[in-house]
Amino acid sequence: MQVTPTSLPEVLLIEPRVFGDERGFFYESWNRRAFAAAGIAAEFVQDNHSRSRRGVLRGLHYQVEHAQGKLVRAVAGEVFDVAVDLRRSSPTFGKSMGCVLSAVNKHMLWVPPGFAHGFLVLSDDAEFLYKTTDYWYPEHERTLLWNDPALAIAWPLAGEPILAAKDAAGKKLSVADTYA
Repeated sequence: MQVTPTSLPEVLLIEPRVFGDERGFFYESWNRRAFAAAGIAAEFVQDNHSRSRRGVLRGLHYQVEHAQGKLVRAVAGEVFDVAVDLRRSSPTFGKSMGCVLSAVNKHMLWVPPGFAHGFLVLSDDAEFLYKTTDYWYPEHERTLLWNDPALAIAWPLAGEPILAAKDAAGKKLSVADTYA
């Protein structure tokens, strides 16, 4: 497994070691010992699985209490995955990073607590899996506005995205609840 810091150093790109032959492939998507050795000593409590069609943008989500770390990957299709640092004490506060995760490249992203997360579906459809370090608490969930100019996210969009009402009503960074 290769683990590479992104432009947000705590957000890590994970390239698993894939064993493939004419029968298909195999890789470990989670191994507590290997991930701990790479600096990801997370305890996961929930797995989530979503399916979305091309142009759907989900996010940018976070919880102000019970902040979640997320290990994310696309198991079908392709997404543009984004993390935003919401820790006011961080030198990268308000900065974002994005990368492509796909069933083909099998890359994963570790998004630690303190970051907002979202993704845009680039393929006809995509299935997205993520493990979380805390449970979902709807009363603590917040949404950062996906297209806030202050975030400077270069979403690879052709037209307007398909949004849930809560994502369309996200808050700009300047007024959003953030972390210390």
